[in-house]
Amino acid sequence: MRTYAELTTLGYVEKDGKYLMLHRTKKENDINKDKYIGIGGHVEDRESPEECMMREAKEEAGISLHNLRLRGILTFLIDDLYELSFLYTANDFEGEITECDEGDLVWVKKEEVGKLSLWEGDHIFLHLLNTREDVFSLKLTYVQDVLKEVALDGEVLEDWHVWER
Repeated sequence: MRTYAELTTLGYVEKDGKYLMLHRTKKENDINKDKYIGIGGHVEDRESPEECMMREAKEEAGISLHNLRLRGILTFLIDDLYELSFLYTANDFEGEITECDEGDLVWVKKEEVGKLSLWEGDHIFLHLLNTREDVFSLKLTYVQDVLKEVALDGEVLEDWHVWER
């Protein structure tokens, strides 16, 4: 088991009441296979999370983000995976959306996102993005693909199922 966290970013670009979503269909051995997620990726050597998010937006979508805003810190525990992800939103960008080698980029109305194939915990942090203005910390513990425990700002939640779909 890994004793240190992988550092990643996850970003939701907003435009006209929609999020830019990446339908992960093209990568081999992809933990996110067939799921819809935001754009983002692994923090590279000596890179800040903001630099990573900007680079990943350019690499995955061909866009330069503006008004980048840190919204949360996500801790993902999935079997032996231990990942800390910096969650961002951006409501402005320049450039044209390009083809992504990891899947298909699509604009989805915010109210329709919950109907997509998402990780269970994504419903929770997407709800928090829409209802909170402050930066939050969310820990999501999975066994295989099943969400087993949720902690928000250090407190284990008993009623997290109410935020799903």
